[in-house]
Amino acid sequence: MTPAAIAHLTRSDKTLGRLIRKVGPCRLAPETRRAPFQALVRSVTFQQLNGKAAETIFGRVLALFPGRKFPSPEELLDTSDEKLRAAGLSRNKTMAVKDIAAKTLEGIVPDSRAIRKLSNEEILERLTSVRGVGPWTVEMLLMFTLGREDVFPVTDFGLRKGFALTYGLKELPTPKELLAHGEKWRPHRTTASWYLWRAADLKNSDA
Repeated sequence: MTPAAIAHLTRSDKTLGRLIRKVGPCRLAPETRRAPFQALVRSVTFQQLNGKAAETIFGRVLALFPGRKFPSPEELLDTSDEKLRAAGLSRNKTMAVKDIAAKTLEGIVPDSRAIRKLSNEEILERLTSVRGVGPWTVEMLLMFTLGREDVFPVTDFGLRKGFALTYGLKELPTPKELLAHGEKWRPHRTTASWYLWRAADLKNSDA
């Protein structure tokens, strides 16, 4: 993210500024070459799994399509549920990734060029109509694929935990409390979120 974001956050919030100085440069680097279809399939595969297990299952799914870095929507739809389940996807995730593929072909899930013309709100409305894709999944796409600078996933546990650690709270803040505090961070709430996620990492390293 830009030096302007760091300057704004440090100036507008002294407590967050101390965290920024302790963590160091922001290393958030969006995967802008990843198509929305690919990002959503990957995100759904990773839901409710630890990183190592998710990577293993995702690798097995991709291995069903030899010679391809990633299957096309058509190829995914043509793959039997049994093969996807055997690779490790649950029944619900199998249905979800196929719905992502179908809605990509229908144009509901935009391609890389079309999605950049849409607002965050438009993207959220369209993508949450897809099976297995909720607001949090869309927010991750906005941040880590599209590189949108003012995304604030206030329901994320890690972010709420990082906020509590940073501001010395005994209990996790509610999403409403986070939204209210985060007003001062606009239009750079993505960068603020990244630093709050790092707060827990600092806590663990200090321990």
